[in-house]
Amino acid sequence: MKRILTEASGSLVTNWLIRAIKESGNYAVASDITKHSVGQFLADDFALVPPCGAADLWQKLEQVLVEKHIDLVIPSLDETLVLWAEHKDELEKEYGVKVIISNAETIRTFADKYRTFLFFSAHGIPTPRTSLAKEFPLIKPRQGRGGRGVRVTNDPNVDMTEMISQELLIGQEYTVDCLVDGEGKPVYIIPRKRLNVKEGKSVNGEVVDDPEITRWVEQICASIRFLGPVNMQCFKTEDGVKFTEINPRIAGGMALGLAASENWITLLVDYILPGKTVVPKPIRYGLRMYRYYEEIFV
Repeated sequence: MKRILTEASGSLVTNWLIRAIKESGNYAVASDITKHSVGQFLADDFALVPPCGAADLWQKLEQVLVEKHIDLVIPSLDETLVLWAEHKDELEKEYGVKVIISNAETIRTFADKYRTFLFFSAHGIPTPRTSLAKEFPLIKPRQGRGGRGVRVTNDPNVDMTEMISQELLIGQEYTVDCLVDGEGKPVYIIPRKRLNVKEGKSVNGEVVDDPEITRWVEQICASIRFLGPVNMQCFKTEDGVKFTEINPRIAGGMALGLAASENWITLLVDYILPGKTVVPKPIRYGLRMYRYYEEIFV
């Protein structure tokens, strides 16, 4: 049994990850910046951590790893991904703690939406036209998550500091759940339609068999090194597939990807980290997910 640490356990989509850890036969240790977090009632144990940007953040995280006897960390918070990636080798050497995260340069590439555009362009991956100037109607922060700061405007005088403008895509939006092994090869590529999105999070979705999307994801994975769960987003337009962003981490909507395949936590602990070969199971195409709120009273 491994003691597995997760982040941001107060999120509305945290329950599935904690449940997946427990169902895999491992011990779930949730963490959050407030003690009023639902994660402490869902997990086997709970750790209070400082907010991102706190001067003592890394010191406190190391303290949690030691005090809670953590074996494995599954980062999910965009603001801490680089931090975990930069320290992953040190943590394994010093404490024997493994961190399921891609290397720091991969994280930096996809944390910046303009660098993401440059990566796609350099490797022939179809992507919307993107600029640091106000050339296109869709405006996004260069670094950010969910739908924060995203808007459509025709105002030519909009402040573009740390922003990008992007071609506005019309079509069906997809998310692709990927699980990548220790050699950088995808074990699972599971496209799903985003049928309903609230605050940047998928609340309804459907798993689909899309060979075109799958081929492009295979090319992306061959062009840069990933490890573990990876979340990719794209649109299918009249001009074909266009990829918009990559989140090299576990994501809230991946609950559907796991339900359509198998428990990825088990695969990470028992196969991918020890370097064993994974034989993927048939994907349950057509499976749909519907989300709702649920209360806990204490």
